Amino acid sequence: MTDIAPGDARALTRALVRVDSRNPTLASGAPGERPCAELLRGVLDSWGFRTELHEAAPGRPNLVARIGGAADGTGRSLMMNGHLDVVGVEGMIHPPFAAEERDGRLYGRGSADMKGGIAAMCAAAWRAARDGARGEIVIAAVADEEYESLGTRALLARGVRADACIVTEPTRLAIMPAHRGFVWLEVTVVGRAAHGSRWDIGVDAVRHAGLLLAELDAYDAEVLPGRTHPLLGRGSLHASLIEGGIGMSTYPDRCVLKLERRTIPGESAADALDEVVLACDRVRARRATFAADVQLMVAQGPSDVPVDAPLVLGLDAALRERGERVVVEGMSAWTDAALLNDAGIPAICFGPGDISLAHAAEEYIPLDEIDRATGVLASFASRWCA
Repeated sequence: MTDIAPGDARALTRALVRVDSRNPTLASGAPGERPCAELLRGVLDSWGFRTELHEAAPGRPNLVARIGGAADGTGRSLMMNGHLDVVGVEGMIHPPFAAEERDGRLYGRGSADMKGGIAAMCAAAWRAARDGARGEIVIAAVADEEYESLGTRALLARGVRADACIVTEPTRLAIMPAHRGFVWLEVTVVGRAAHGSRWDIGVDAVRHAGLLLAELDAYDAEVLPGRTHPLLGRGSLHASLIEGGIGMSTYPDRCVLKLERRTIPGESAADALDEVVLACDRVRARRATFAADVQLMVAQGPSDVPVDAPLVLGLDAALRERGERVVVEGMSAWTDAALLNDAGIPAICFGPGDISLAHAAEEYIPLDEIDRATGVLASFASRWCA
């Protein structure tokens, strides 16, 4: 389906939502991003973009589409980034890929997260190029953001760069220059198995894990509130999973805790690991039989662009030009903006839709928000790439 009028973001959203692009790592038997990437490539080819497909993983491509750019190379470049993959559809209360419209909303898995944003950025890029933007605009529609961000990692590994990037995740048209990172840790508390009657030789790994949890609870309640970010507030720590024990009449020899630490800018994975190691040390100082091993599982860093950066101020000006209210706040979820910033590309989030509807049983996007986002992004791109 490539017969979508150039710059028609609503029609492009409908077409994208109708394509099942569930992430195969998250949903067994899912088709992945290729059908959606190929549809989008056909549309953007017909709109005059220069397009390429690159494998981020076997059978799972990124689409890179370029438009504009003066022959003499003048004008700043701009990337707009969004992910094509969506999560599973179990429990949804409406057809996931029908793209039904009612009451000014378009319903479907991925409508808010984030095919409406992808459509808006593509339409905006076309409009800005039509209006004579001198700098090149790069559309990066990537795979796998919902799991490991293989798409944006592969994009950066290929050397795709720009002077700035807007990730069109759903922000309700608020400018979101920062978001938290996360660190996943696994703690294995070691005890000594023994018959339940042998208190003298048994070491209870589950109860010792409880001592550590109490120590971490105090840390979360008393220490972390003292470190804040102006847009994001404080970091946090919670126990996600716990497993241990052998039987009712046996001292447990092992208990495994899995923890998530949400980090704010200035906090690293190494910091989070040290916090838990030091908490273990404090428990051991009180209980000599306590023993635990702490391992880092996964870490994604936070993202932060100053609120007075040219990218933020430029988007502020574009919102005002379009008669929109300017709201600057922190993003609640992790996004690929962190990877782009780490690669030296200032990246912020701005797009249509509400992140609270992402992955939800009911997912929709207001149609007028797609239009408004397209107008703001086109205005911003025209100025940025002038």
